[in-house]
Amino acid sequence: MASGAERRLFGVVLLAVVVLDATTKLIAEAFLLRTTGIHVLGEWFQLRLVYNQGAAFGLHVGPYSRWIFFGVAALAIVILYRMSRQGAVGDWFRQLALGLVAGGAAGNLIDRVRSARGVVDFLDVGIGTLRWPTFNVADIAVSLGAVALAVSLWREDARRTQPESAGAS
Repeated sequence: MASGAERRLFGVVLLAVVVLDATTKLIAEAFLLRTTGIHVLGEWFQLRLVYNQGAAFGLHVGPYSRWIFFGVAALAIVILYRMSRQGAVGDWFRQLALGLVAGGAAGNLIDRVRSARGVVDFLDVGIGTLRWPTFNVADIAVSLGAVALAVSLWREDARRTQPESAGAS
């Protein structure tokens, strides 16, 4: 079971992501509401305000998408918190990963509660009509955290199978 210091890392990362996400979304809404976008690095990287009522990549599940995705995010945060509490002592990397994913989920969950317009997205990358779906800081945290969590789980699995392989030779 994870120590108190490690669980604090989970909480600090979660809180930092939520604060950074909320701050950048408020700034984006204040500056981008009356414009079609701001070119930061030419056409490749732009700041453009979009409200996403669905999930990743604009996925919708009907008229109740807002509340369905709210429920999914809330459940995910509870599961991630439990994973944090049950984490191995000394596994700081796993706590960081879980905090990033939970913080990103919480950031977008707050948007769903705050406004029926949807989640505030404002980072737009691509070339011409080939564009990645517009995203935000919470999405970055979820993506980085998910990759880090996958690496953490893979490393744990590799450690478990290592003694079996050593004994077989």
